[in-house]
Amino acid sequence: MLLSHRARLLELWRIAASYRIDTHFSIEEAPQLQPLARLIRSHPAAWGKKHQPNAIKYALEDMGTLFLKLGQLLSTRRDLVPPAIIDQLVQLQDRVKPFSSDTAVTQIQDSKHGLGQSIDELFARFDIKPLAAASIAQVHTAALHDGREVVVKVVRPDIRTTIVNDFELLRELASWVSARVEAARAVHIIDIVEDYRQVMLNELDLVLEADNTTQMRNNFLGSALMYVPEVYAAAKNVMVMERIQGVPISQTHIFDELGYDRAALAQKGLTIFFTQVFRDNFFHADMHPGNVFVETPSINSMADGVNSIAHEPRYIGLDCAIMGSLSRDDQLIVARMLLAVMNNNFTAVVDIVSRAGWIPPNTDKHALMRDMKRTVGPMLQKSINEIDFAGVLMQILDIARRHHMSIPPQLMLLLKTLVHVEGLGRDLYPDLDIWSLAKPILSSWIKEQLDPVRNLQQLRTQLPEILLSSTDIPKLLDQGLQSLASQGARQDSQLREIQQIRADMLNDRRRDWLALAGFGIFIAIATQVVGWLSPIFYILATLAVVWRILG
Repeated sequence: MLLSHRARLLELWRIAASYRIDTHFSIEEAPQLQPLARLIRSHPAAWGKKHQPNAIKYALEDMGTLFLKLGQLLSTRRDLVPPAIIDQLVQLQDRVKPFSSDTAVTQIQDSKHGLGQSIDELFARFDIKPLAAASIAQVHTAALHDGREVVVKVVRPDIRTTIVNDFELLRELASWVSARVEAARAVHIIDIVEDYRQVMLNELDLVLEADNTTQMRNNFLGSALMYVPEVYAAAKNVMVMERIQGVPISQTHIFDELGYDRAALAQKGLTIFFTQVFRDNFFHADMHPGNVFVETPSINSMADGVNSIAHEPRYIGLDCAIMGSLSRDDQLIVARMLLAVMNNNFTAVVDIVSRAGWIPPNTDKHALMRDMKRTVGPMLQKSINEIDFAGVLMQILDIARRHHMSIPPQLMLLLKTLVHVEGLGRDLYPDLDIWSLAKPILSSWIKEQLDPVRNLQQLRTQLPEILLSSTDIPKLLDQGLQSLASQGARQDSQLREIQQIRADMLNDRRRDWLALAGFGIFIAIATQVVGWLSPIFYILATLAVVWRILG
């Protein structure tokens, strides 16, 4: 129950009040926030305090990692959040309050969860001042003894307990919402919270992040689209990796100064996303601007006014802690749905959804098709700057609620990533035509997946395993026949039990009528006769009731 988290709720209330975050929202433009603003103002911590600059940023930092992540997600939504608040949220991407350098050194040298060596043994130079600080970890620059420049990522101390407790609160809120809002049940909000909880806990283990980084590096080795730095060493709380030269995707003015083609960059970014989702089935699921960088020339070259990059600038893959993947069936479903939408074929969309089992058999498919066409159709003729993905997503969820659709939880992480991608594309190149770019990528991938020659080659490689498995066929047939026989016996037994229950119910109903009739007759007689006979009939009426109760 939410009351079991009252201490945490009171703490969040106090933090919101102490920073007077209510003064950063326009109640006139968003009257639905008025009750929340009154609640914040009523807390003693708010008394006598006025508007504070950067209060949203500081409040989210004090609230903890989950709220920092929420701020990072919202920082890409300039269409949803006022510019004054966006300016604060952007700072959460890499300018979170750092923890002490002494603590970072202790974490690095720790023998259990660190690298188990002293700073001097590990590095020729270690810069005490952090380069950046984010929600999960902070980064220091250093140099190895062979001269290679590296960055050292160190997990924030003691954040696991806070994350676990906050997810318990979030799960209670999800249960409360799911019990009352059908749209929340349609997207399996409780499962999403549980999945994201595991994702967040995995993010605290830098060994897993190192493995993810290495896998994504291997996926893009030699690629002209993206470069992923090399990992040199990793432990649970520490990771050492190659230092790269680049700037966050949000600093578009630098791209203009360097003469980069922002349209080409935006197309590369979208191509990378679809490549990760469909070619590699391993996509970056935390693509806020603090995690997406673009190559730049070295500092010296920039000072000289010379662009030292001989090739077109690439994206740089960082912070691979949260990665997503889909089953092959879900990949095909998503690709076919997107392609059907691009072809304005909403009959096919509904057919794909139906075959996937996302809607009940009795759903009015024509009504669903009309709703999808009305909601999604207008997007097809617009550039990314004119599309409100978040608004469309909410409309789609509303359609899901009305038609009792069931959206698999594993797709929600992909939808979250799409919201990030849209926000990044909107800032980088607002006129990007995502449909004309995505359509050939999806068409090519689907053709490849359905290519009979490719499928035959896959079958040929799997043939030895299939032949080995075929030796189990007689055993499986025997087990199946035994199962059918036992199931038939169970069904016969259940049928006899049902028949017995039906007979008992008929007997009970017969006794009910007899008892009721006897009671009514004896009462009627008792009210008509006089003298010493009247009590006898009342006793008989009582006995009729007792007989039914005990019978």
